[in-house]
Amino acid sequence: MKTEKNILIAFLLNISFSIFEFFGGIFTNSVAIFSDSIHDLGDAISIGISYFMERKSKKHANNKYTYGYIRYSVLGGVITTTILLVGSILVIISAIKRLINPVEVNYNGMIIFAIIGVILNFIAAYVTKDGDSINQKSVNLHMLEDVLGWIVVLIGAVIMNFTDIKVLDPIMSIGVSLFILVHSIKNLKKVVDLFLEKTPNDIDIEKLKEHLLKIKEVDDIHHIHIWSIDGYNNYATMHIVSKAKDINRVKKEIRKELEEHNICHAILETEEEVCDDKECHIELKGHSHSHHHS
Repeated sequence: MKTEKNILIAFLLNISFSIFEFFGGIFTNSVAIFSDSIHDLGDAISIGISYFMERKSKKHANNKYTYGYIRYSVLGGVITTTILLVGSILVIISAIKRLINPVEVNYNGMIIFAIIGVILNFIAAYVTKDGDSINQKSVNLHMLEDVLGWIVVLIGAVIMNFTDIKVLDPIMSIGVSLFILVHSIKNLKKVVDLFLEKTPNDIDIEKLKEHLLKIKEVDDIHHIHIWSIDGYNNYATMHIVSKAKDINRVKKEIRKELEEHNICHAILETEEEVCDDKECHIELKGHSHSHHHS
């Protein structure tokens, strides 16, 4: 499985690198490198979690998990993001302390570490670039961030080498952390939307309804619910009012239309009489009466 293998390679690269970096931070006395080692360790842990979640998410549906285990990969994303959020906040705090009391930094050591950092993370980013789960995307995002982070450290180390501006080190560290923070919050929002069963962003229910009502012999459509399991697979349920003799043809056409709107799995309930809309509205607002139409 390609995605899994990529995630595993990224994990091994990252964990070994973050240990190397941790000592690098101590050796060069640079909070930027140290902060990156925390970030990389967070990445490595989260990639490890992603790997397990990704494997679990590939398991087929069963009676306990009727939609399969797809959401596990989303859960991996949540844990990853949380680790990064906490990590970047801790780094910002330590960098602010350094801003107040600057310390000596070994610039040559920093330059060497940064060059190795750019190369290794570039390889890891390249390895994880293909894949289509939220997990894979977030792992790839970490890798790209690492590359950027190291390029920043490299430029900073070179400048400090020539100018001896000590505060650059904590400033870079804060910059990298804020970048991670913003991305993590965006990622978290996506995940929260999924868990709240929000209609996927690329689907406009009103437009979809217009398209469906154009299908021959479809008199009305209501109770449209659309949600996504993992940000890629969209599901829908709806009621269709139709007096068509061949209801299967109508359903087929509706499914075809839904597929064009990226909905891969739909449950279509059909009824012959036009459902009294007032009742539908009451039902949606208050669940005040039981279904008496099928």
